[in-house]
Amino acid sequence: MSTYAIGDLQGCYQPLKKLLQVIDFNPQRDRLWFTGDLVNRGPDSLKTLRYVHSLGDSAISVLGNHDLHLLAISEGMATIKEDDTLRDIINAEDSQELLSWLRQLPLLHHDPLLGFTMVHAGLPPQWDLEQAQQCANELQAVLRGTDYHQFFQHMYGNKPKRWSPQLQGADRLRFITNCFTRLRYCDADGKLCLKAKGPPGTQPDGYLPWFDVNNRASAKMDIIFGHWSALGRYQSKGIYALDSGCLWGHELTALRLEDKQYFSISCEEYRKIG
Repeated sequence: MSTYAIGDLQGCYQPLKKLLQVIDFNPQRDRLWFTGDLVNRGPDSLKTLRYVHSLGDSAISVLGNHDLHLLAISEGMATIKEDDTLRDIINAEDSQELLSWLRQLPLLHHDPLLGFTMVHAGLPPQWDLEQAQQCANELQAVLRGTDYHQFFQHMYGNKPKRWSPQLQGADRLRFITNCFTRLRYCDADGKLCLKAKGPPGTQPDGYLPWFDVNNRASAKMDIIFGHWSALGRYQSKGIYALDSGCLWGHELTALRLEDKQYFSISCEEYRKIG
């Protein structure tokens, strides 16, 4: 049995199927980890969501910002943007089944045997594994509960910018959401800079990639994440970034966790136009 972590799909179904052929994926034998953003902007969001859902226990995905955006739209708390490709999901006969399944997905997945932790975007420097798991559980309980609709009323926004254990209510949940699903840069004290999206070196002065903060509490963890296509496939001590820009015609990447071997396919023929 092999376990493969795969970067952001964003509705790119055909590249996924091609990559699974390359790794000779067998759902009876192997397991897939997805870094989130299963849907949106790519051409086949519905088909992609249906396929990952159909894998059952053979696959696990964490929630990404585009996945949460879809859920917010479905609850009437957000509108479909010009470049969104989510209408097919909203209008599908099995929409409620798919959306209910999506809402149950975790924000963090940790496997103590493999020694890897997966999130969509990042962790603020104050969070070790225990704190990250606690925060993920808080948000997951809300999303899986009966009052999840209220969460989407307050999900969007860039504040608060810094973690405090005293954060409460919507502010606390929004900060947790932004870290797990949107984080790229922060300063040495953990102040988030959510507007910067380019590769390292393009961020405002005083900010750095979240994983480069000195003495961050998660430094001893092996962390897999996606979200940051401008960073691309990237590896440093304990850090495995897997969003290699499939949507933009670059590559779709898989990492076999047992031996840390990479597999990738070119996505030039599937490149998003416009």
